[in-house]
Amino acid sequence: MRHRQVVALAAVALVGLTACEGPDPNNLETYYDDPAPTSAPVATTEVPVSPAKAAPVTPPVPDAGLLAEQALLSDADVAEEGVQPGSSELAGCLADGPSAASRTATWRYSSGSELSHRVLAFPDGSAAQAVADNECDGKTCTVLLAKGRLVSELTVSASTGTRAVDAAKRLLPAMTAKLAAQP
Repeated sequence: MRHRQVVALAAVALVGLTACEGPDPNNLETYYDDPAPTSAPVATTEVPVSPAKAAPVTPPVPDAGLLAEQALLSDADVAEEGVQPGSSELAGCLADGPSAASRTATWRYSSGSELSHRVLAFPDGSAAQAVADNECDGKTCTVLLAKGRLVSELTVSASTGTRAVDAAKRLLPAMTAKLAAQP
């Protein structure tokens, strides 16, 4: 008896599955669709689609001189040092280095010591290499920082190396902040 019930149940299930192939009047996804006429052929038109050609996007290259100017220490940045604006002679380790643009600001301490800040913009990302390739000697303290295309060079010439180092340490945070703010 059990065998007959299983066969009957299998037959009902098979009939139910074959009924899934046709349109289902209870299918709510298609219930409100207009029935397509079966006598008229469905016309299809093909529209040629050409892929859109986008212009190559090149990021704008910022002006090297403007970048250098924005990273340069200002009189306000060095005001606590008690310095006065000095001559704009090029000094420091990278005074004769190759760069696309540079800006220099120089100040003089009342003791005669000098403070010079120079920012150089390189045409490519070689700023870090320029820093790595240079060494500075003398009674000066020179700090070189690089970011992207820029090298920021702070040189303090004083009567002793210790005084030069101390002044450079005081100015390092302002110098770092100016350079870090550049794109």
